[in-house]
Amino acid sequence: MKVILITGITSGFGKAMAERFASEGHKVYGTHRRADERIPGVVYLKADVQSEEDCKAAVDAVMEAEGRIDVFISNAGMGIGGPLEFSSLEDAQRQMDINWMGMVRMLHFVVPVMRRQGGGRILCVSSIGGLMGLPFQGLYSASKFAIEGYCEALRLEIRGFGIDVVLIEPGDFATSFTAQRKSVSGAEAYEVYKSYAKSLASIEHDETSGLKPEFLARKVSRIVACRRPRYNYVIASLEQRLSVIIKRLLPARWFAAILASYYKL
Repeated sequence: MKVILITGITSGFGKAMAERFASEGHKVYGTHRRADERIPGVVYLKADVQSEEDCKAAVDAVMEAEGRIDVFISNAGMGIGGPLEFSSLEDAQRQMDINWMGMVRMLHFVVPVMRRQGGGRILCVSSIGGLMGLPFQGLYSASKFAIEGYCEALRLEIRGFGIDVVLIEPGDFATSFTAQRKSVSGAEAYEVYKSYAKSLASIEHDETSGLKPEFLARKVSRIVACRRPRYNYVIASLEQRLSVIIKRLLPARWFAAILASYYKL
């Protein structure tokens, strides 16, 4: 039985992972901003990852109750889409503040706990969009690229304390993320970027017809259970896993041409 803390458990990946770990007999704690329904066996902690005080309070609550945190999963996040030219500076700041700084705030309190207890495992949910810049999802990709870089550095810094840092890189999944994405809606954006509407329709189709979050939860459960996890796991359809490999192999200009064709640019 492990003590597991997950951020953002009210829907999507977070909910599926919390359900999975609770069913396996782990002690699961999860942060939320508003929980309409609750998973049996899961302890809910009201916390916003944009608040340093909330992040500290969540970690303190787990430590007070359990005295340790074996696994921390940084999952809370959101997406803002649209042409970068028409994305506001406020949108850019909010995207980074939730996806990247939300993770950083939690780790600011989780890492010292794991270092003092002599070990632990940190899993951070990135994205295939953190491995390649996706058109009309540039802010989202930027936030996930930041997660990738931060975790690569953190892994090296804390490896001597027995703490694993693992990146989870999902492809398209059928979750509420699609409906909750904020997109640039001004008419000018569509007029200037003629391909935006077609690209957005393609993006939403791929997501709504994608894998189920329970598939990712099963994979993550195995990662938590294995003795020596890999540094990163691309969890996606075969086509999307191949795209990651192709990006590594092809010249950048060739891969950019493939992406442009796929997104109808």
